[in-house]
Amino acid sequence: MWGYPFDESILKQLSKHAKIAGAVMMLLGLAGVIFPQVMSVVVMAFVAWLMLLAGTTAAYFTWASDRSNWKGWLKSFILILMGGLLLFYPLPGVAAIGMFMAVYFLMDSFSSFTLAMEMRPRQGWGWWLINALLSLGLGILFIWGWPFSSMWMVGLFVGISLFFDGMTLFFMGRLFHKMDQGE
Repeated sequence: MWGYPFDESILKQLSKHAKIAGAVMMLLGLAGVIFPQVMSVVVMAFVAWLMLLAGTTAAYFTWASDRSNWKGWLKSFILILMGGLLLFYPLPGVAAIGMFMAVYFLMDSFSSFTLAMEMRPRQGWGWWLINALLSLGLGILFIWGWPFSSMWMVGLFVGISLFFDGMTLFFMGRLFHKMDQGE
């Protein structure tokens, strides 16, 4: 993701943007922790709208390229149907997203662990390792309580993950600032 050594000319810009993105992610994460059911519905609605957009886009390209391609129409129909079902039946949708989120946390753990090992022994690698271990724990907890607790777990765990990802970015931004200052 980020190769070492850094080009000195981008450290100041990277520091600023990492701190801003980190702060925004921490605020969104806190909102998810405080209002987990709301965050669950927001995540589900986001996924539903993405599926509707993807289905509409696939239908447009099927129409524009080959109107007789039944597989293109089938893909469009399935995406639009699934997106609509998620919007109109939110509880089963949240449970389904719950399982997707468990997979996400496990994959996030893997990628953060990989990044930590690439950065090791340089300063800051421990933040990525902590993030990896937290994501692994969240993924295991999510699978354990699924599907009954999905309504609050989706929002809570997305909030926790956003908070710690944001905190990691924020502190890495501070580290980049120190590196830019030559410390």
